[in-house]
Amino acid sequence: MELQGQRALVTGATSGIGRAVAVKLADAGATVLTTGRRAGFGDTHHVVADLGNLDDVRRLADEVGEIDVLVNNAGIFPFGPTLDQDVETYEQVFDVNVRGPYFLTAALLPKMIAKGGGSIINISSVTARTGTPIMSVYGASKAALDSLTLSWAVEFGGHGIRVNSVAPGLTRTEKVEENLGDAIDDIVAPTPLGRAGSPEEIAEAVLFLASPRSSFLTGSIVTADGGALAT
Repeated sequence: MELQGQRALVTGATSGIGRAVAVKLADAGATVLTTGRRAGFGDTHHVVADLGNLDDVRRLADEVGEIDVLVNNAGIFPFGPTLDQDVETYEQVFDVNVRGPYFLTAALLPKMIAKGGGSIINISSVTARTGTPIMSVYGASKAALDSLTLSWAVEFGGHGIRVNSVAPGLTRTEKVEENLGDAIDDIVAPTPLGRAGSPEEIAEAVLFLASPRSSFLTGSIVTADGGALAT
């Protein structure tokens, strides 16, 4: 198993893409630590934490200690046009989607540097590179995360640490189905593959970036969107 003996932390792992990633990495042999705002699942070591709360972020970093793979997946995506956004919602999105991953990564990096390497995977979104009127705040937060991917790849590559993003297109998670319902099929119909992705398909891309198979990849944004950006 290609991740045997490695420790991985997956944030936002109680559902959706995060849960699928945690299962995929565990199946590949990793010891998986998970975090989320709700109780965990299975045999993973789970820490209840809110990535929008810096005290929780610091506690999480202290508790998990040394890791080989970090998957910054936790995120929130309230829909709404720009004119309807309020400051509180804006700040919540950036606190969870950008500030949390930033300071969690910063807290875990010293031990990753000391052990001589590791892999950091940021879960971004194609909305970082498209104009989606009702997702302006979310898209901006994911564009910021992609910018961190590029900066960290340059900053920490000399320490053997690879940093990449996975940018999913529309993916059939519980939250997406709750928000979009039957509209999902209409949204993805014009794309080359004509369907939404599954959390397991996104998890495959994450596993690839976590594994030695991607040893020469850093600073990359891997798009898994069924060809949506190509149209």
